[in-house]
Amino acid sequence: MSARTLPTPDLHRVGSGPPVLLLHPLGVDRSFWDEVVRGLGGFEVLTYDFPGHGGTGVPVEPYTVEDLADQAAGLLRNAGAVPADVVGVSLGGLVAQRLAACHDELVRRLVVVDAVSVYPPQLREQWRDRAERTPVEGLEPLIEPTMAVWFTADKLAAADPVVEDVRRTYRAGDPVGYAYACRALQDVDLTGSIGRITAPTLVVCGDDDAPPFLAAARELAASLPDARLTWLSPARHAGVLEQPGQFIDALTGFLREEGVQ
Repeated sequence: MSARTLPTPDLHRVGSGPPVLLLHPLGVDRSFWDEVVRGLGGFEVLTYDFPGHGGTGVPVEPYTVEDLADQAAGLLRNAGAVPADVVGVSLGGLVAQRLAACHDELVRRLVVVDAVSVYPPQLREQWRDRAERTPVEGLEPLIEPTMAVWFTADKLAAADPVVEDVRRTYRAGDPVGYAYACRALQDVDLTGSIGRITAPTLVVCGDDDAPPFLAAARELAASLPDARLTWLSPARHAGVLEQPGQFIDALTGFLREEGVQ
C-alpha cells in the first residue's frame, strides 16, 4: 500500500526556529504533546494526528508503519520543514525510527521514546487480538488496562487530570482506526533497517516501563553509533506525561547541544 492512500492529516505548526516533528502513541492524538509544545521555545513544533486518530479520518484499508513513515516524509517535504528533529513515542517512535532509516536526508536528530523496533511474540499476539476484538467490543475495555501500563500506581491513585485527559481521548477514539493501528504494530519489524540510521539519537524510556520496552531502549542505544540513553523516573510507558519536566529538559538539552548536527 502506498502512503498516498492514507487520509491526509492537518499539519499544525507552532513557534519559530528549527523544525521539530512530534509523533504521538497509539490511541491518543496530537494533544498528547501539549505540555511539551509549550516547553519548546525557540523551535517550530509540528504535530498531526495519525490515521484513524483525532481529527484524521480512518483509512479504508489496513496500513503499515512503513506507510506512516512515508506519510510523515511527505508532510515534512510539503511543509518545507526539512531537515527536522523527529521525536516519537511508542507507535510514533516506530514511525520515527523508520523515517530516520529510510529518509535520512529529512531527519537531523532522532528521539525515540518508549518504543521497540519489533514486538516480542506475546505482544504481537496482543495486537492481533485487539485488532480483531476492538471493532466489535469498542475501546472501553482497553482503557483501564492501558492506564495501568502507561502510568505508575501513584499517578493513578492521585486522580491526576493528565490521566483523565488520556482516558477521555481514548474513549473518544474510533475503534476501527485503533484496530488498523494494532495491525500495523502486529506486523512491524524494523530490525533490518535500524543499521541505516545515521542521525544522532536520544533514546528515552520510563524506568518502570514494561520489560520489552526497557530491553528495547538499551538495545537501540547500544546498536547506534551516535546514541545516548536517558531514563525518566518514576515513570512507566507515558513518561512524557508523568514526568514532563524531566522529558522537556532531556529533549531540549539534546536538541540544543552544540556539535550535534
